[in-house]
Amino acid sequence: MKTYSVFLLFCFGLYAPHMQAKSKASFTIQNTEPNETHFIKVALLLDTSNSMDGLINQAKSQLWDIVNTLSYAKCGTTKPNLQIALYEYGNDNLSSKEGYIKQVLPFGNDLDDISEALFSLTTNGGEEYCGQVIQTSIKQLDWGKNPDDLKLIFIAGNEPFNQGKISYKNVALQAKEKHITINTIFCGNYNQGISSLWKDGADLTHGNYAAINSNKATVYITSPYDDAILILNKKLNQTYVSYGTKGRYKKSMQEAQDRNANKYSKTNAVKRAISKSSHLYKNESWDLVDAEALDEVVIESISDDALPDELKGKSKADIKSYIDAKRQERESIQQEIQKLNKKRNDYVLKQQKETNNGLEHVMIQAIKNQAKKKNYIW
Repeated sequence: MKTYSVFLLFCFGLYAPHMQAKSKASFTIQNTEPNETHFIKVALLLDTSNSMDGLINQAKSQLWDIVNTLSYAKCGTTKPNLQIALYEYGNDNLSSKEGYIKQVLPFGNDLDDISEALFSLTTNGGEEYCGQVIQTSIKQLDWGKNPDDLKLIFIAGNEPFNQGKISYKNVALQAKEKHITINTIFCGNYNQGISSLWKDGADLTHGNYAAINSNKATVYITSPYDDAILILNKKLNQTYVSYGTKGRYKKSMQEAQDRNANKYSKTNAVKRAISKSSHLYKNESWDLVDAEALDEVVIESISDDALPDELKGKSKADIKSYIDAKRQERESIQQEIQKLNKKRNDYVLKQQKETNNGLEHVMIQAIKNQAKKKNYIW
């Protein structure tokens, strides 16, 4: 049976500004590269050929669960940020010359971009080359050179792991050289995955092997706190102050991804709102509140053209005061969502009747197991 896989790379990292300097006519960027940056980089490859629509649905519907769990990770006393890179492979609509592989997103921490990319995926029949897509991700992405970083690849599918001209065993050696761990997720029977070499693909780098029912729908548990969280989410959106050429577009995307989450269920929209209340949800590329806090923009140098309508013609002092007020409002709303989320989690735990063996569960289990080796804790 053909599968479809997408390569979803999750990675944590302490924020390291790396935007290129913008035009002086608009605003000034502060490049303050820290001396040391730690990352947890997690990779998931999902095949987008015909038979794996259920897997893509799990990725879309469980993204915010994964983000929320990762938001509690600590390395020492610090909370690393989240970055994600996304690949798809095994789809006839992709170039055969490239092995039916496409990089959808490079490493980044924009959760709205990641959500939009997931919802853009469609399936079609094709050839699934596990070794080649892993090799492509290793070569194309910036994994960094710090051996203390946690670098994880997850690949999911149901075709034999050794298909294609690129040997997965040779690719495993390349991964080990960069301190990358390959985790495999077989969509089907556990023993069939072993005979199809998926477990061997994980064992070579001491990764985790798991088998899931990719067609199983995500189970949602509602809580008495959901409506209040969604009301707060609408208020949270009003604290974002767009700037620059893409500000207005990105602000509309934020609301579009709220709607995408809600398409799966009200509960999924709640989980996205919870993600937006965490330190992982940063939008310094288009939001003045985050941009100023992360030294991406100097208010004294920003031009009137780069400002939203409500700030055009205002003095620099008034702009600063406006941004500070929005920041305080946002922090207050985020704290309230987090308080409600704690009550929600307690409620959900009491209601849960079965252990989920879907994408979210096996990813988080593997991440936590392997993070212990790098002294990450929850």
